[in-house]
Amino acid sequence: MLEVELKVKIPSLDPAREQLVRRNAQSCGKVHEHDVYYNAPHRDFSITDEAVRVRYTGDHAVVTYKGPKIKKFGLKAREELNFAVESGKTFETMLDRLGFTKTLEVNKWRETFRLGTASVSLDTVDGLGTFAEIEVIVENESDNPTGQIGKIAKEIGVDGEPILASYLELLLAKKTAGQS
Repeated sequence: MLEVELKVKIPSLDPAREQLVRRNAQSCGKVHEHDVYYNAPHRDFSITDEAVRVRYTGDHAVVTYKGPKIKKFGLKAREELNFAVESGKTFETMLDRLGFTKTLEVNKWRETFRLGTASVSLDTVDGLGTFAEIEVIVENESDNPTGQIGKIAKEIGVDGEPILASYLELLLAKKTAGQS
């Protein structure tokens, strides 16, 4: 399965939230997500465009592998594999023992809505600001959800240049720019 997403930086979450409520989108709640990203000892994920993440949400931990971005839809699309772990800290210790290194931690507060088959997230990311993400999961690369995503973006007033970089990549770029 592929995750296809439009991410746009927006000045305020309120207008998009109001439009989602007006369209009877199902609120899935607000959560704090603390993501810990790792790099592999046998290849550099910044070169291969992959990611391994341990996400903490409340008392749950989910491990995610993200494959390289597929530049097919003009949006961000990539394979994503997720599984829950009993203890995120134990899994992180295992990664450490296997030679993986911690890259960066990302903190965000996410409010999620369901609108048909799409998921819409309104994010506040430490160090970056506020964003809207519209995501559709497709079975394979031949399924093209860009029309559906574009329609939702227009309906909820999310306008701007699509951001293809992940929050991790945006934070790393900001950190690198701050060091120069």
